[in-house]
Amino acid sequence: MTGSDQRPRVLFVGRSRYTLPLPEWLAKKWNAVERQIDYRVLASAVNGSPIASERFRLVAPTRPQQLDGLLFYIRLPFRVRRQIRDFHPDAIIASDPYVGAASMVGRALVPGLRPQLIVEVHGDWRTFTRLYGSPTRRFVSPVADLVSRFAVRRGDAVRALSPYTESLVEDVRGVPVAASFPTYTDLSAFTARPIEPLPERPTALFVGMLEAYKNVDGLADAWRRIAARLPEAKLVLVGKGARHAVVDELVSDLPEHVEHVEELLPEEVSERLDEATLLVLPSRSEGLGRVVIEAFARGRGVVASRVGGIPDLVRDDVEGRLVDPLDGDQLVEALVDVLSDRELAERYGAAASARYREWHTTPEDYAAQVRLLVDRAVAGTDP
Repeated sequence: MTGSDQRPRVLFVGRSRYTLPLPEWLAKKWNAVERQIDYRVLASAVNGSPIASERFRLVAPTRPQQLDGLLFYIRLPFRVRRQIRDFHPDAIIASDPYVGAASMVGRALVPGLRPQLIVEVHGDWRTFTRLYGSPTRRFVSPVADLVSRFAVRRGDAVRALSPYTESLVEDVRGVPVAASFPTYTDLSAFTARPIEPLPERPTALFVGMLEAYKNVDGLADAWRRIAARLPEAKLVLVGKGARHAVVDELVSDLPEHVEHVEELLPEEVSERLDEATLLVLPSRSEGLGRVVIEAFARGRGVVASRVGGIPDLVRDDVEGRLVDPLDGDQLVEALVDVLSDRELAERYGAAASARYREWHTTPEDYAAQVRLLVDRAVAGTDP
């Protein structure tokens, strides 16, 4: 801390992609953070975006695209070292254990300066090499597991965002996390209008990456069976990813029952939720599931997997149904039950709307929690 400014200095490091200038909804978050701490962000840039501003230092995408992620992590320690020398942060907040490990190396490269390292855990970091992107990632899983566990264990503090992620951390560190709170997400697009009644046509909505960890293959298999039992039902999938061919084939085979949209703005996702009976999230791995909170805000129940942080949000037969992601029969029966019973779907939707209030947060709430976390880490009061 310098001069009369009593705000701690914090370097946020992550793989997230930003566009400068920030969109309005994201600027709200960082404006609130700025009132609490003096910060800088080291992250990735969306293609074509400027790479520097007063607060942001962004990394332009690398060519070829296939090497972008690998090169980002290889070079990250040196970029962290540069920011430590230039910015002199009191703390570094790493967005995940892999970023935490790279930040730890970067910190070691600066003799005489040792900002506190806070590692964030938003989900099961072990799925990064097993369920994301190319299947070849699994070959680096043993090394990735060692690196990530080291970062979680040796970080000066760890922040989780739900009971599920708290348990992951405690299994590794042997002590509770320093703090646990959800990341701020602008949900104004989902709360700006009154909740709409359920649509006449029974419709399930999926929003997320078309990746293995989202169990897109399982959902496609289930929907083929559902379409035969409920000819009036419709599935809408919003997202893009490595499993797009599975979705393309499903649309081709069932054009009257399936619609695919690659990308939507938050306002458009909100409208799609209004046109849906329920949200379906059959993930094999999930941190907290922001889309579940978005569905709650629109008064829609959820059929989802009993994995990760989803049960922290969805209570079975209260806000929706929870199923085993490896049991296709359970997914089929749960979707058929809710899509064919409007009264049941309305009951889940009403409970979801009431539950939303428990998870709603503001930029000011988030910034205050970050400030408290940093103050505790700098003071050395992590459990």
